[in-house]
Amino acid sequence: MTTLSVRIGESVAGNSRKLLASLSPPQLASAGKHALLPLIGILLFLGFWHLAAPQVQTSLGAFPGPAQVWEQAGQLWQEHANQRQRADKFVLMQEERNARILADNPDADVRIRSYPGAPTFIDQIGTSLVTVLAGFTLATLIAVPLGILFGLNPYFQSAVNPLIQIFKPVSPLAWLPLVTMVVSATYVSDDPMFEKSFLTSMITVTLCSLWPTLINTSVGVAAVNPDLLNVSKVLKLSFWTHVRKVVLPSSVPMIFTGLRVSLGIAWMVLIAAEMLAQSPGLGKFVWDEFQNGSSQSLSRIMAAVLAIGFIGFLLDRGMLLIQKKVAWNE
Repeated sequence: MTTLSVRIGESVAGNSRKLLASLSPPQLASAGKHALLPLIGILLFLGFWHLAAPQVQTSLGAFPGPAQVWEQAGQLWQEHANQRQRADKFVLMQEERNARILADNPDADVRIRSYPGAPTFIDQIGTSLVTVLAGFTLATLIAVPLGILFGLNPYFQSAVNPLIQIFKPVSPLAWLPLVTMVVSATYVSDDPMFEKSFLTSMITVTLCSLWPTLINTSVGVAAVNPDLLNVSKVLKLSFWTHVRKVVLPSSVPMIFTGLRVSLGIAWMVLIAAEMLAQSPGLGKFVWDEFQNGSSQSLSRIMAAVLAIGFIGFLLDRGMLLIQKKVAWNE
């Protein structure tokens, strides 16, 4: 294993040297600038945070600095690891018990119950990611077809545009009570496929995040080069062929611009919805820590804030990567 690690390290170092050797001095200077400037910005921010935090006194003590937040982040990870160990032991005990029962009675009805412990910080992150991606996907499936329809039919767009302008600025805090009551009244089942809290948060995210994609898609479709439209008419393409071969390729850049904005809004809306509705996720974690009021709460909240921001950054980078693979102008 040690020899293999050494060989891997030597291979990586050799590839890095080859890459650096292939770059010209201007390219090296540009790469260094792009790597150094963000690092300087982060270090300046951490230094300011370290110096300013002790000066801010709250009811729970001084505002936490980077060291305290880092310590609590490690503690949150350790709590997750300990919880997973307890969950594995819980499942193992059930499996051993079921094996003994089946040994005595092969026809016995045995089950494996899930671990009843509270979700950890890492579990809350996973819950929030699943919810936001589900809401964003639903918003995309609604917004892109409608945006194409609006862009192709200016009369329909003029008729519906007032409704878009009315509903677009509505806060998620206004949608949430309505969505909660509708879901509670209509989604009634003895064995539900989804939790009501999940549906409430997902639908709220959808209602608040579909507008940028809808507007950008319609603008992109309406701005298709007239020469391409004339070629489509000359070739007498069918409606679906026209959309697939002419409209979508030309409007993809604008569509992805709207998708990136929508995904950022979806992530912000979800955190607010989870805090207000007390749905499982990062928003609920922040609110619970605020209500807890312990000496460590501020550090844990700040760790969650940084995690929320970092995840939002990764979501945007992921969407940008997809855009570069799909959009012709990238």
